[in-house]
Amino acid sequence: MVSMLGKRHAALLLMPACLLLLVFFLYPLGVVAWKSIYADGFTLAAYRALFDGPLFSKVLTNTLRVSVIATLLSTLAGYCIAVHIARQSASKRLIFLTLVMVPLWTSVLVKSFSLTVLLGDQGLVNQALVALFGEQARVQLLFNGVGVIIGMINYLLPFTVFPILASLLAVDPLLARAARLMGAGPIRIFLRITLPLTMPGVMAATLMAMTLSLGMFVTPALLGGRQDMMMANLVDLYTRQILDWEGASAIAMVLLAISGAFILMLLKIQSANPAQKEHTA
Repeated sequence: MVSMLGKRHAALLLMPACLLLLVFFLYPLGVVAWKSIYADGFTLAAYRALFDGPLFSKVLTNTLRVSVIATLLSTLAGYCIAVHIARQSASKRLIFLTLVMVPLWTSVLVKSFSLTVLLGDQGLVNQALVALFGEQARVQLLFNGVGVIIGMINYLLPFTVFPILASLLAVDPLLARAARLMGAGPIRIFLRITLPLTMPGVMAATLMAMTLSLGMFVTPALLGGRQDMMMANLVDLYTRQILDWEGASAIAMVLLAISGAFILMLLKIQSANPAQKEHTA
């Protein structure tokens, strides 16, 4: 395209997108970064106040713990669903894909609030447990970390299914057929062929789920308790109740740095995957 239109025409075509990126992303991000280090002069007081207090460390630890658990479980469940969909015929696959996409068309607020009906003390889950095992089987599924993780998995699942399914459909079925002819069993075929060749999709799903988890706000606010506050909720606390904009900006920058570090780590792992190199060679 560049050779046909020339670099000048290509730059003109890209200019609207670059302007939108500059106005709606880079400028607000720059303002937040500036607020975190400037208050009547250059200072790191906002960062020192965060790391000196126990609240930030506790919320950061809880955010990383909940995000990692939700990401791993979402990726695992997404892989199983993607494998099932990949084995269907084209017509059935379309039906399953539609079912996976339906939650994406529903508001996260509506989905999280709906989960309170299922997971509450008188919800369907507890009613089923009490009916099967008695009153002592009733469990607390709301306003704690368990409820938050269930809600996050419910939200993240579609984001993990699609990249993994794309990788599964790209695997040549002749490879598995040749392995079976050579005497390999299903588990060996999965571990030696399918899983390594689908790692790009797994990495993409993990990356997407983790970055979304770190910044999740609505689900922890509705399903979590005071002991399970996450970073986005802490930013809300600083901006609307404490009115400490420098502290909120510092929290946002720390969250951005963690997301960036996680992205770089996953990209490095993916680039070091020998199976991926062979696949892309």
